[in-house]
Amino acid sequence: MRNDEKVYNPKEIEPKWQKYWEEHETFKTDVWDFSKPKFYALDMFPYPSGVGLHAGHPEGYTATDIVSRMKRMQGYNVLHPMGYDSFGLPAEQYAVTTGNHPNGFTQENIKTFSKQLKELGFDYDWSKMVATSDPKFYKWTQWIFKQLYLDGYAKYIDMPVNWCEELGTVLSNDEVIDGKSERGGYPVVRKNMKQWVIDQPAFAEKLLEGLDEIDWPESTKAIQRNWIGRSTGVEVEFQIVGGGKFSIFTTCIETIYGITFMVLAPDGDIVEGLLDRVENIDEVKAYIEETKKKNDMDRTELNKTKSGCELKGVTCINPVNGKEVRMFIGDFVLASYGTGAVMAVPTHDQRDFEYAQAHNIDMIQVIDGDEKLGHVDVTGQAFEKHDYLGKGYKLINSEEFTGLTVEEAKPAITKKLVDMGIAKETVNYHFREWIFARQRYWGEPVPVVHGEDGKIHVLDDSELPLILPELEDYKGKNGQAPLENAEEWKKYDKNGIKGKRETSTMPGSAGSSWYFLRYIDPDNDEKFADPELLKHWMPVDLYIGGPEHAVGHLMYSRIWNRYLYDKGLAPTKEPFKKLVHQGMILGSNGIKMGKRFPEFVVNPSDIVNDYGADTLRLYEMFMGPLEVSKPWSQQGVEGARKFINRVWTFFTNPENITDTNDGSLTKVYHQTVKKVTDDFEALAFNTAISQMMIFVNAVYKAGTCPREYAEGLIKMLSCIVPHVGEEMWSELGHNDTIAFEKWPTYDEKELVEDTVEIGVQINGKVKGTVAIGVDEAQDSALAKAKETDFVKKAIEGKTIVKEIYVKGKIINIVVK
Repeated sequence: MRNDEKVYNPKEIEPKWQKYWEEHETFKTDVWDFSKPKFYALDMFPYPSGVGLHAGHPEGYTATDIVSRMKRMQGYNVLHPMGYDSFGLPAEQYAVTTGNHPNGFTQENIKTFSKQLKELGFDYDWSKMVATSDPKFYKWTQWIFKQLYLDGYAKYIDMPVNWCEELGTVLSNDEVIDGKSERGGYPVVRKNMKQWVIDQPAFAEKLLEGLDEIDWPESTKAIQRNWIGRSTGVEVEFQIVGGGKFSIFTTCIETIYGITFMVLAPDGDIVEGLLDRVENIDEVKAYIEETKKKNDMDRTELNKTKSGCELKGVTCINPVNGKEVRMFIGDFVLASYGTGAVMAVPTHDQRDFEYAQAHNIDMIQVIDGDEKLGHVDVTGQAFEKHDYLGKGYKLINSEEFTGLTVEEAKPAITKKLVDMGIAKETVNYHFREWIFARQRYWGEPVPVVHGEDGKIHVLDDSELPLILPELEDYKGKNGQAPLENAEEWKKYDKNGIKGKRETSTMPGSAGSSWYFLRYIDPDNDEKFADPELLKHWMPVDLYIGGPEHAVGHLMYSRIWNRYLYDKGLAPTKEPFKKLVHQGMILGSNGIKMGKRFPEFVVNPSDIVNDYGADTLRLYEMFMGPLEVSKPWSQQGVEGARKFINRVWTFFTNPENITDTNDGSLTKVYHQTVKKVTDDFEALAFNTAISQMMIFVNAVYKAGTCPREYAEGLIKMLSCIVPHVGEEMWSELGHNDTIAFEKWPTYDEKELVEDTVEIGVQINGKVKGTVAIGVDEAQDSALAKAKETDFVKKAIEGKTIVKEIYVKGKIINIVVK
């Protein structure tokens, strides 16, 4: 060690620069500065849990941090904010258990989270921080909900829901597993309740169109398309014998002559109206009660059984041929989806086939091959639409349509039914209403009053935010929301309106559906954000977060943004221009970190304490491609620390930095600048780091480094390891932060290789390679080849008969 060598000590360097950035407000963005191009980088904001950060959090956050630091150096005005999705069930349960208001618990967790994030050196503009549970923020969540209600998109309807008595709330389908709540494992039952919903299907077409305009992973786009589930078909009305009617929706109208039974939703209004006619009433009622214990997911996607029950004594008429059709109930049919009834054609739908076999129901084949295609046997399995569509198969047993191809029959049968006045062509969606209320305390109060006059009244803007009252008891009882306990708060008598406030609160997804707009103008009390600022800053240029939000947050935020766009309140149709999902960081055992294997859980704070934040950042970016899941390696952490030490040791030694340039590092430097710039843009951080390692190796080999190249490397590296970057920049004699320095540039001419390795053959067999100039003349190239030991040995004592040189490709020396 040199006597003057400065030791790399992250415990000194990192707090020093974190303090500098905070005191100088280095990363505070002037959102009104329109003189530069803008770059809006965003992370999916976290729920501030009591346990704080885990090893997976810094991965995505470091990725946006690197890009935003580069963009700032490239002359962009960068907005990179952070906030908290701070309404959540853990805080509610804390309040229920302790009797303390959940805000205190939430604020403590926010402090912990913010401290940990600051310790990692992220370039967040903390002056823009938002928290969804802050009344200053949720005033505008309530205001947007109010507009949705006034425009008919937010509705108050009676519908079946998943009710958990222990948690005292309605749960969404993805919060219920095997009839129990995901959190706590409490029993969940289906019950009808008045619910606030958002009409998602109203936005379906616009959401589908928007997917073509955004740079998102194709897998996520596919998930959203499938979730929306657009299908075109025919809705047909069926008469029930003895009175009554119902409709079905089908995309396979060509099979209507093959109907042998109907299946209705057990918990739907149609069945309820038929109970007095059913002969096996006890059996039917027992099946209905059993169905109510299941959630929609268990009844549809996860349903592997053929359970059902016939409505004995009740039949309907097939309108195309007048035949009576048996009627059943089955839990796989949902009252809340489509018409609540499905037609069943066992010969051409495998689920219907299996159901018919289980319940001894007749089957009629109505599609078959001709002499050319051959007969299709349906005694063992159904002949489904993906087998017959577009292949020339024809209808059989279908009266006047027999002999038509499927493609000819579809419009012909549809026309017949439409002309009869019992059918219409329609578009259906798998998409359903978004349940927008929870019987919880810790959420945004819904800004409406249920008037004594039977009407729903929205609060005036001057009454927003409607703030949550403090309670003595934060638990709901008997299906009632906790806010029912707020006797005085829920009474309303103003502006000539008497009534009761809504006591359900909004779901956790409400605030996160629009928070990206509020970051731009978080202190505005007149509007949710200034239109001029929104126009400049939207859309978000880079959004990074987990793939698990594909049909939740990423769908909801697109809906709210599109609604606001259609009203002229948001400037872009889509909120997130580019989306990237970071992979999971697994334990060193290759399994997701969690309670199951606590010994493999890595706490980022421990790594920061032992190695420094820069080591953690460098390691997580070097582990592998950002999008893939990767196991933790302690050896990898130590390797990252060694690389930082290696860079530090060389570039903080003044003797190694020269003001002259002998050209030996020129090519590798320009190659490094190009590759790092391109790789940062592509979020390929692991290969960018590899290239910087190549350059550092070259620098060590050269012994010295021109100042320009040293500064260029430190600028690039500082995006990944900002604390050590700032310190080395300071060591090179600079007084200001590195954050706004000009990004290094490269010269295309310097990237061109001036030498090339080519093979050398003796009598057509390759014996080795030789480095020659790209434009090397034949005489010179041959002379260099003959100087190599392997050629000297091969031609010794022999006569050269012929010499061949293919420029830049090969040398062949023929001897005998």
